[in-house]
Amino acid sequence: MARYTGPVCKICRREGMKLFLKGERCYTEKCAQGRRPYPPGQHGQARIKMSEYAVRLREKQKLRRIYGVVERQFQKYYFDATRRKGRTGEEMMGLLESRLDNVVHRLGFASSRSEARQLVKHNHILVNGKRVNIPSFVVLPGHKIEVHEASRKSVFIQAALAQVEKRPMLTWLELDKANFSGVMKGPPQREELNEPAIREQLIVEYYSR
Repeated sequence: MARYTGPVCKICRREGMKLFLKGERCYTEKCAQGRRPYPPGQHGQARIKMSEYAVRLREKQKLRRIYGVVERQFQKYYFDATRRKGRTGEEMMGLLESRLDNVVHRLGFASSRSEARQLVKHNHILVNGKRVNIPSFVVLPGHKIEVHEASRKSVFIQAALAQVEKRPMLTWLELDKANFSGVMKGPPQREELNEPAIREQLIVEYYSR
């Protein structure tokens, strides 16, 4: 399955909630989900009763689109989570949160995960002093994430850092704004994530059917 490259506001409308795929725009009145809170298409405003399967499918699609991963990657995260000792849903969320592109976004170097993915792919990000251009790279506790010195004057990075105070602070990440760096202090905590509307148990049920 190829990565979706169409209008991302349609994705939020399809899932019936803000997925914050366009960064700061999602917090303004320009947000399409706020202006047209119904699914896109000719029959978007029709009442449709979803089956139990459809409810679980939509929950899976919602989480997959938030983190911008394709179906094969998402399945891999789920099966990796099943082999861990904790609750499968929470372990899966932790694996997704540990992706390098997500950590770059969470630290505030990018306004959205898609922008963070581009920064990583274009060699703007260092992990423990070495360039890493793989968005799915797993960040571990103790890893230092920083913006390459030559990239620190980027208007996109500076604009994102200027808005970082508006985001909730996460105890498992530590940002050094002055030095364009951050450290992952521990594993991601589910209760601190700003996706409370995600019911990961339904995703577990979807794959367990």
